[in-house]
Amino acid sequence: MAPTTIAEDRLQSGHRLSHHPPGDEVLITGVSGYFPDSDSVIHLQKNLFNKVDLVSNDARRWKLVHPEIPHRTGKINHLNKFDASFFGVHYEQAHTMDPMCRMLLEKSYEAIIDAGMNPKELRDKKVGVFIGACFSESEKIWFYEKMQINNHAISGCSRAMLANRISYWLGVTGPSYTVDTACSSSFYALVHAYRAIREGYCYAAIVGGNNLCLHPYVSLQFARLGVLSLDGACKSFDNSANGYARSEAIVVVLLQKAKDSRRVYAQMIHGKTNCDGYKEQGISYPASIIQKQLLKEFYEECAIPPSVLEYLEAHGTGTRVGDPQELQAIDEIFCTGRNEPLLIGSIKSNLGHSEPASGLCSIAKMCIAYNTGYIPPNIHFKTPREGVAALAENRVSVVTDKTPWGRGMSGVNSFGFGGANAHALLKDVARAKINNGIPSDDLPRLACVSGRTELAVARILNDLESRTVDVDLIRLLHAIHADDIAGHGFRGYTFLGSTPTKSVQLAREIQYFSGVRRPVWFVYSGMGSQWAGMAKELMRIPVFAAAIEKCHKALEPKGINLTKIVTENDPKIYDNILNSFIGIAVVQIGLTDVLKTIGIEPDYIIGNNVGELGCAYADCCLTTEEMILSAYSKGLAYNKKPIIKDSTADIGIKQVVEKFKSRSEKWVTSPLLQAQCKHSKASTKCQTNGFE
Repeated sequence: MAPTTIAEDRLQSGHRLSHHPPGDEVLITGVSGYFPDSDSVIHLQKNLFNKVDLVSNDARRWKLVHPEIPHRTGKINHLNKFDASFFGVHYEQAHTMDPMCRMLLEKSYEAIIDAGMNPKELRDKKVGVFIGACFSESEKIWFYEKMQINNHAISGCSRAMLANRISYWLGVTGPSYTVDTACSSSFYALVHAYRAIREGYCYAAIVGGNNLCLHPYVSLQFARLGVLSLDGACKSFDNSANGYARSEAIVVVLLQKAKDSRRVYAQMIHGKTNCDGYKEQGISYPASIIQKQLLKEFYEECAIPPSVLEYLEAHGTGTRVGDPQELQAIDEIFCTGRNEPLLIGSIKSNLGHSEPASGLCSIAKMCIAYNTGYIPPNIHFKTPREGVAALAENRVSVVTDKTPWGRGMSGVNSFGFGGANAHALLKDVARAKINNGIPSDDLPRLACVSGRTELAVARILNDLESRTVDVDLIRLLHAIHADDIAGHGFRGYTFLGSTPTKSVQLAREIQYFSGVRRPVWFVYSGMGSQWAGMAKELMRIPVFAAAIEKCHKALEPKGINLTKIVTENDPKIYDNILNSFIGIAVVQIGLTDVLKTIGIEPDYIIGNNVGELGCAYADCCLTTEEMILSAYSKGLAYNKKPIIKDSTADIGIKQVVEKFKSRSEKWVTSPLLQAQCKHSKASTKCQTNGFE
């Protein structure tokens, strides 16, 4: 067989990466971030759709005194806030830790929660952490100006710690490192993470990008390089474009395989990088021909025609040279054979250029577009850039209004000012919600959550109560809070009914959680606890109804209509003691099944009379059929003997009432009820009242 060429090897390797076995598709399942004047992705979504200019000229970072430094930058909020104890960071460490590191911890946690995951689920797994970063403007302060403060600066401001600190806090063991390729850093981190998952090095990956503008002289250097806009506006693709505005952002996404995911924003079909190499114009001059080569190879490897793209999120910095070079490559690759103009945009027009974090800002924008069905608009675009044929001849169209789209394939560009280029291809794989998430039955829904503070829990519950019941959202909340989250001191629940337009709060409570787990008791009642129609409403619960049906079939050969006995409102139906026995027993079976289905297992079990059979069922000593048939036999026996007062049961009930709160060990181990109380299969004999 003839040896393969380098080009053929590259094509085969790329084809293998971009064609995933079923279940191994790489999905973006969680996203979170701080953006200029936007504290979350939802806040960003609102600002983007409302065309808010997120670049401001206030003096939050430094006094605006130097004439060469543009006054406008994009700034994030809450730079000085950090819940150190939640992330296991000592007070002294927290005060010398790079704010980027602190915020990456916060947003990593949020991205995991956004994916419907509990952080505990990742512990000890090969989860990678890939962070894109460039400048750490805290280094200068702690390394060279405040050396006398303490000895934590080296670990607090090392850029390696941006990734390693996240791995340490989560207890994950996959690759963990920081990538620096200037403006494409976070996108290189994204491609590294994608490849690590595809090649089996990672179970999942946390990908982050961060940028803070803390020192004016960094901006001065960029201004003297000639890339900053003097008026502080990033006018992507516009004829008046004169550079970009610097901006801050902290963005984190979670990548998972489809088979491990609980929700999805988009599938990442492929990711690829290259570098400009040597250029006569200089290292920072963009090279359209190399960008074109990257895109050409990319779509050959995917075996996808570039013309199928519905939207392209461009790098689009608004520099005099950068935009024309990028648009030329876009035109030559994507605009051949198209029937409609290619929709393009750049989030930098809205929030400025967040440099190493900019690639993930674009990904966050695309997550919004896929999740809502609308492409956020560009701002500052009035007149198409002169000399760009693709704009002049309408082969590409800049999105300037909130635009509905078909959620087709989308491409994302990210280029570094040293020539490090990257591209990714996304597509929609989300399943359409059935009935918009509104339940098809009329059952109320229980949502249980936890939080650091009572207010945090209340805000979640308020949000749930302000919208229609969404069973998918409640399912994610159940997955997140199925296990304790360390540091969450408060727990709460809301019980929601539904109408076509809003939720109806049926019950709600928030309590402080001390961390002490109280024992769970299953208490099974005896005769006297039955009433007409006692299972009628419970039959709406599928698990309960299935248990009733199973018991009904077991008694059907004996001429017993069990379903009728427990659902009809006839007050005389329980005059027959046999009906009472089997009615109580079947309700106990159904309720036990419901409790165990939602993960509630007893520590102790106690029962009286027919409830003793319930104890045996809860302890797995009897099957469903065995318990209902035992209740039937016991009921027959009672029908054939005179009713006598059961003093043993009376004494036992009094003891339970008096000593239940103290959970007396003496009571639990007493010979009379040890088989009923202790959750154990060790007992070989269970005394029932009047029979053995």
